[in-house]
Amino acid sequence: MNVKKKGGETSMGTIYRRGRIYWVSYYREGEPFYETSKSTKITDAKKLLRLREGQIAECRFPGLKVERVLFDELAQDLLNDYKKNRRRTLDRIETIIRKHLNPRFQGATVKNITTDRIDRYIIARQEKGAANGTINRELSALKKMFSLARKHTPPKVFQIPYIPMLKEGNVRTGYIEHDEYLRLKEVLPGYLKPVVTMAFFTGMRKGEILNLTWDRVNLVEGRITLDADSTKNDEPRVIYLVGELFETILAQKILRDEKYQQCPFVFFIEGKPFRDFRDAWETALLACGYRPTFRCKECGAVRELHEVNTKKELEKVKKSIACEACGSERMKKYEKIFHDLRRTGVRNMIRAGVPEKVAMKISGHKTRSVFDRYNIVNEEDLRRASECVWNLHQETKKRIENGKNHYKTITVGTNSPFEEKHENP
Repeated sequence: MNVKKKGGETSMGTIYRRGRIYWVSYYREGEPFYETSKSTKITDAKKLLRLREGQIAECRFPGLKVERVLFDELAQDLLNDYKKNRRRTLDRIETIIRKHLNPRFQGATVKNITTDRIDRYIIARQEKGAANGTINRELSALKKMFSLARKHTPPKVFQIPYIPMLKEGNVRTGYIEHDEYLRLKEVLPGYLKPVVTMAFFTGMRKGEILNLTWDRVNLVEGRITLDADSTKNDEPRVIYLVGELFETILAQKILRDEKYQQCPFVFFIEGKPFRDFRDAWETALLACGYRPTFRCKECGAVRELHEVNTKKELEKVKKSIACEACGSERMKKYEKIFHDLRRTGVRNMIRAGVPEKVAMKISGHKTRSVFDRYNIVNEEDLRRASECVWNLHQETKKRIENGKNHYKTITVGTNSPFEEKHENP
């Protein structure tokens, strides 16, 4: 049946029944479309027909395929994108989709993934104790899915829902001062000392350091060239070797040439590469006098284990530790980590007067927001700032005093126009 519009105009669409359910048919650029209203009421079919004809007239009709696209398809497209571009975080994305996104969105049509539904997902994850930073990584994966679907030809979605990001209050702000760096080097095993030196002076990532090979090192020109495949942000960069850093790399080259000529890696253990050194790092911290520290995931309270002095003692109490404030056993290790050296390297470059753009190029930071997190201000920075302000006030006060003295000098014994004139009585 044709449907009459207001003013007597006839719609080009048609409403008909299949059994008790009303269907509608309409055309876009000569192509017919048939769609069920999922209702036994003709008024619902008329509303659907008017909606589709309006979308077609305004060139906003997404097509019926878009209406049927499932979350599963978008998730697979994201995985394919990571595989195609050989992203190193593929395993992490697979885990996020399998463990967290699938239980909430699997089988859902994309059009039904609204902001309200995403908000419910956020609340559910928070109730399970997930940190805001963890949830944000999951939401970023969801947002990337919609972005890829929107760019697809033809588009798989025509509207991307608003995905709110949470404020992250658990961002680490640790750093390692120069005296701490020297103490660590004294107690670390020999194979780790050059690794720590590299991180302290350059701010390089752990993976970039441990995967560094000799074909990227030029000792004649004193520089390291990292190609795009070896960096996290897929951008090449150059790092120059000077002073202690150059001496450290040169010593590694001499050791390698003398004993392990077949080893392609700059940093090694007996000629073999290594990836994990957490035990050696924790042992060195204990030897330097640092006590194991844990932060409660529930209330954020910090507990330091003053009675623990060895790695063996730490292993005994680590599984049974509880929060002294709320009694929760959901405790996370919170102490100096190797990545603090990266933050330290960035901050030291800024302190030394290196322009921020150059520092970002050396450290490999692609976005300013992340770089600002690494450019940490500590109490020593605040003390220096206060001293600068005090010195400024002192200099200003001194200039004012000098100006007054100069004024008195030029006005004594002269007919200065600024002197007061008195008439004789």
